[in-house]
Amino acid sequence: MRRLAALLLPLLLLAAACTSAPEAPAPGTPDPKASEWWRPAPGLAWQWQLSGRLDPTVDVPVYDIDGFDHPASAVADLHRRGRKVICYLSTGAWEEFRPDAGKFPKELLGAGNGWPGERWLDIRRTDLLAPLMAARLDMCRTKGFDAVEPDNMDGYANRTGFPLTAADQLAYNRLIARLAHERGLAVGLKNDLDQIPQLLPDFDFAVNEQCAEYEECDRLTPFVTSGKAVFHAEYELPLAAFCPRSKELGLDSILKKYELGAWRRAC
Repeated sequence: MRRLAALLLPLLLLAAACTSAPEAPAPGTPDPKASEWWRPAPGLAWQWQLSGRLDPTVDVPVYDIDGFDHPASAVADLHRRGRKVICYLSTGAWEEFRPDAGKFPKELLGAGNGWPGERWLDIRRTDLLAPLMAARLDMCRTKGFDAVEPDNMDGYANRTGFPLTAADQLAYNRLIARLAHERGLAVGLKNDLDQIPQLLPDFDFAVNEQCAEYEECDRLTPFVTSGKAVFHAEYELPLAAFCPRSKELGLDSILKKYELGAWRRAC
């Protein structure tokens, strides 16, 4: 019996190895389960925190946090608390304080975007930007995020230092959406209200700042009517000034301070 067990042991170990859980896809490769990404529906309360010590105790089903600043353990902790977690990245602007800042060729860097240490990117150069953004999205996937919030996705409507067109922006935004989906990540359209009709099929939700202040929240309704969440934040208006209309439109709205710390007030 001992001899038989000794002969069977290698076969048993081989069978166990063949049935073990598959490893995560290597960086730069599509996720074989990419079609299973999360699709947030309207009516989900959220927390948006991009600065300060992360407070994981806010009782909401969705968190949006900085992808670089938080390790996989922070994402896993939020998952244990029942949260879906969005990975904030700047995909349309260069940030000098990011660990990969030195990988961006100088020819990609344009005018400042109004935030210290940040400059618009030449989104026409997808030959250079696609691998850089793919690497960032690989990071989000490896850390276990469920989705990505790509920021600064409306450079064509700003003074970037480059002659960007609406067509350039559409092509770039669709590239980011495709790269995210290939990695099994949901992707949100950040602001860029003018291009919602064209980009709605490519994006799973929207993230908006100050649509109530600028009286343009109605333009986000295509997302809601398509069953896609709109995560919306205001800074200057009191809750009473925008919550009633937000609820009518089906937006998931909060009041935040500009530094986007833990503080929040919800409708």
